[in-house]
Amino acid sequence: MKKKLVVIVAMLGWSFAFSAAAQAEVVIEWVTVGDAGNPDDIHGDCYGAVDYEYQISKYEVTNEQYIEFLNAVAATDTYGLYNVGMSGEFCGIDRDGDPGSYTYAVNGGDANWNAKPVGYVSWYDVLRFANWIHNGQPTGEQDASTTEDGAYDMSLGSAVTRKAGARVFLCNEDEWYKAAFYKGGGTDAGYWDYATQSDAIPVSEAPPGGANSANYYDNGFAVGEPYLFSDVGAY
Repeated sequence: MKKKLVVIVAMLGWSFAFSAAAQAEVVIEWVTVGDAGNPDDIHGDCYGAVDYEYQISKYEVTNEQYIEFLNAVAATDTYGLYNVGMSGEFCGIDRDGDPGSYTYAVNGGDANWNAKPVGYVSWYDVLRFANWIHNGQPTGEQDASTTEDGAYDMSLGSAVTRKAGARVFLCNEDEWYKAAFYKGGGTDAGYWDYATQSDAIPVSEAPPGGANSANYYDNGFAVGEPYLFSDVGAY
């Protein structure tokens, strides 16, 4: 059965800069989502039915990975892949230099930002990141060979959709919902209530936590300031 690769990016507020010559490879760990042909979650939001096997990234895209992307294609940031909010409070990426020679590095040189999920990323940024991975992580201007074509034809603007033959792309609601909540082990396996593989409300506690722990706001976040977000894979 044909497999599809899905890239999912955290839409939150994402160590060290790389020169073009020293550009590192962004390595994404993939997880296979099987049981093709499973039904929707009729007890939830009626999402989750996917009639093919696919793979999804195990973790959100990190600051460190997005920095590698920026240093590869955003020396002149034609399409605004960097948001000034990324250098603000609770965020992890700084930009230095002028258009044509921009460089990007972890916020304040603090390596603790490396493994935090990237924030202040728009939908269009996500599609361009997917194009870049789809195209083999090239270095150069933001054009059809790097960010503007591949899994998505960005010239279509708000009408852009996933192209046939896309190898790496943003998952749709059904693909995401299945990966997050589906129990697996047969097409009638059903769904968990929470993405911690549990029907019990998760406990908000700092990593590594217990079997049903997560970092969320409950009279404060489980991880304190200035980070608030957990490292990807911390639980």
